[in-house]
Amino acid sequence: MELMIDDLSGIDIQQLIMEHLADMSSQSPPESTHALNLNGLKHPSVTLWSCWESGLLVGCAALKELDNQHGEIKSMRTAKNALRKGVAGKLLDHLLHEAKERGYLRLSLETGSMESFEPARKLYESRGFQYCQPFEHYKEDPNSVFMTRTI
Repeated sequence: MELMIDDLSGIDIQQLIMEHLADMSSQSPPESTHALNLNGLKHPSVTLWSCWESGLLVGCAALKELDNQHGEIKSMRTAKNALRKGVAGKLLDHLLHEAKERGYLRLSLETGSMESFEPARKLYESRGFQYCQPFEHYKEDPNSVFMTRTI
């Protein structure tokens, strides 16, 4: 698998992001859907990596800088044809490495509280993330859980 910073200009990555947004909207009410759209992912505070295998897009993940010591994971997505092949773990490990390289002291995320998000929560737990209170602009929400870890 090869990871590369993506400028979101390709149709494959745009379709994967649109699939991600549609899936998040189908599982959470609008006020609980915190996924970034294409414009949000193009913000200067956000870096998005796409993950490729044999010329096929298999996933993506973004890192948003909240401040010079704190980053947030956004838009973690594995393509349907690559589920349970280690894509998410590779992306998460890359984000953790990048956060360390940037000098962050903390990396946080918001994800769904529903059963369908359990595999994601287990992956984050396996990399040392712990449940925490809402951070940054988030508020308590029964549809969301918040996780963080020190770097």
